[in-house]
Amino acid sequence: MNLDKTYIDFIKQLKQKILIAKNRATLSVNRAMIELYFDIGRDIVAKQESLGWGKSVVEQMAKDLQSEFGKRSGYSSANLWRMRIFYLTYRDSPNLAQLVREIPWSHNITIFQKCKERDEQEYYIKTTIEQGWTRDLLYHHIKTKLFQRDRIEPKQHNFAETLPTNLSVLADDMIKSRYNLEFLDISKEAKELAVENAIVEQIKEFLLELGYGFSFIDNQYKLTLEENEYFIDLLFFHRKLNALVAIELKVGKFKPEYAGKMNFYLNILNDKIKMPHENPAIGIILCTDKTGVEVEYALQNIHQPMGVSTYSVKESLPQELKGILPEPKELAKKLEMKGL
Repeated sequence: MNLDKTYIDFIKQLKQKILIAKNRATLSVNRAMIELYFDIGRDIVAKQESLGWGKSVVEQMAKDLQSEFGKRSGYSSANLWRMRIFYLTYRDSPNLAQLVREIPWSHNITIFQKCKERDEQEYYIKTTIEQGWTRDLLYHHIKTKLFQRDRIEPKQHNFAETLPTNLSVLADDMIKSRYNLEFLDISKEAKELAVENAIVEQIKEFLLELGYGFSFIDNQYKLTLEENEYFIDLLFFHRKLNALVAIELKVGKFKPEYAGKMNFYLNILNDKIKMPHENPAIGIILCTDKTGVEVEYALQNIHQPMGVSTYSVKESLPQELKGILPEPKELAKKLEMKGL
């Protein structure tokens, strides 16, 4: 059977409609379940406040509900107590009480158990909805204090000036003001190549920290321009942005010339590597420190989209060993004096 383009386009559209309908059905079921759990939590609290019900009554509730709906129905005593906490957490915040219906129950448990401040809860609920985080990714970002990191220092980039509005918003969501690389188990004195090698060895952890949508392409990615060769520290592809993302690692404070070098790399990527259907490549310069004003001036009149972020690694020595063991610089100096 020969299938003409009309049929191929038709079946493609049909598949898309089916997927959209399935997603809507899944979301609808999730909303109904979260709403039910909120109501159950409210009913438990109401009975406790009016009749003085205690733990034993909730235990009995679990037995009766599981007897009717099965052991795997979600009505264990532990889960009923979570529903109670869930209701108490959001009963005075109607806006969040509506938003929590858009994320799965496991995500909700993670947020109300790990986050106690209202603005932090709101941050993770909204970002989970926007980014489509898995529970593991949500837990990782809470554990590494992404909310606090984003509040400590603002994001610095030129996306608004170099990208269309829709891509600029996505790119802003993609980048972080500071990245937590403590999982690398290296000190802040480590050389750039050592940081890069450690990232490649633990690329799964690094992708988790980068966030949803990143796919790793290569490290020391070679660019050729006539007889000269240049190497990008880390090259990724971002699915939602449909764009290459180049990352340059720098130990120490940001220097203005880093922006010029990244601009050069992005020009070559766009001219020689980027596919016709892809959006312009984006650059991220990762430094251990930066001055906001210096970054602002460095990015002025840069025509390629890029951002400058910082990253943190483990302290050179555990706190309990400081003062007992020599610092790396001190140790290096002693070895140098001995001719080692």
